[in-house]
Amino acid sequence: MTKTISFQGEPGAYSHQACNEVMPDAKALPCHSFEGAIAAVLDQRADFAMLPVENSTYGRVADIHSLLPESGLHIIGEHFVRVHANLLGVKGSQLSDIKTAQSHPVLLGQCRKFLKQHNISSESVADTAGSARMVAERADPEIGGLASELAAEIYGLDVLARHIEDNAHNTTRFLVCAPQKQWASQDSGTIMTTLVFQVRNIPAALYKAMGGFATNGVNMVKLESYMVNGSFTATQFYADIEGHPDDPAVKRALAELKYFTSSMRVLGVYPSNEFRDSVS
Repeated sequence: MTKTISFQGEPGAYSHQACNEVMPDAKALPCHSFEGAIAAVLDQRADFAMLPVENSTYGRVADIHSLLPESGLHIIGEHFVRVHANLLGVKGSQLSDIKTAQSHPVLLGQCRKFLKQHNISSESVADTAGSARMVAERADPEIGGLASELAAEIYGLDVLARHIEDNAHNTTRFLVCAPQKQWASQDSGTIMTTLVFQVRNIPAALYKAMGGFATNGVNMVKLESYMVNGSFTATQFYADIEGHPDDPAVKRALAELKYFTSSMRVLGVYPSNEFRDSVS
């Protein structure tokens, strides 16, 4: 039976590309929002959700950090997409024809040098793949879109210039989420564990909570804080660590963390993506 994986954005978005790379045989389900992509799994219209969690240039995707812990979904994998920006145009158009390029403001900002070099003005729209769709609909050879090569394929556009982004290392990390807990086994290579917690309201609680990871030699690769329900006093922390909760060292570190927290929850235990090794 064909599986379905939901994502935020229009067909051809970089999230769609991530879906195709991780589950090439699955049906990709576009959704208007992150909430919609999560709801599709909870409503059983999709089996998995592909959610962007951070970008190497622009940092974390704040919506995901606030939505995921309360979503009821579980992280079962991670994937990294190298964000290549491409200038797309209608069939038969040339780079010299393009006077205006439209795309999401973030992608336009990542291609400033190229656009300036070719004297192309920018026009902001809500979605990268949506810009490709609009270029196809407008059928104007002077208007181009910045999007993925997948978007060019979907909307029947020519790729006029490839990989035009200013930052050669721009990468987005995605989380693959499922409705049921699916922890990776301890013997399946390097394991990542993602958790959220709130520290107790005592002096130096965070410092003490982190001590268990240091003394037990557990590598914490990510730690971010964000307010809970708009409160300036309740802070939730989101962390990624290397190791499985059943590993003795990790088990000791989590036990010490739990002592200094008012709540703690593991969101997922999954294999580390090979991309991490390639950039180490």
